[in-house]
Amino acid sequence: MNHPERWRQDAGDRPIARLDVPPHATRERVFEIDVRFVVKAGAGRDPQHGLRVLVNGAQEWARRLPTQREGEDSLEWRQRRSVPVGQALRIQALSEVQHALRLRLVVSAVED
Repeated sequence: MNHPERWRQDAGDRPIARLDVPPHATRERVFEIDVRFVVKAGAGRDPQHGLRVLVNGAQEWARRLPTQREGEDSLEWRQRRSVPVGQALRIQALSEVQHALRLRLVVSAVED
């Protein structure tokens, strides 16, 4: 019996997180991918935060929003992705901030 694969990369407050899931030689896999970026507004005017997600080198999603002044704010992206036999899965999350503080950037892939 195969146990579901779980992969996670916590980049902390760094601007880029990269998760590399190696290929499997004998079976296709389906992953639930989750990217979460958490920020807090800084002292400057008009704080903003943005996130771009690339899967296997292709941009899948991008957003840039004003950062809420109170408490923490976040952006999150999810996708279900099939990975064929013998192929790897590479997920890159690229964050950006303006007058905001990065708190956490996490990428995970859990086999369904």
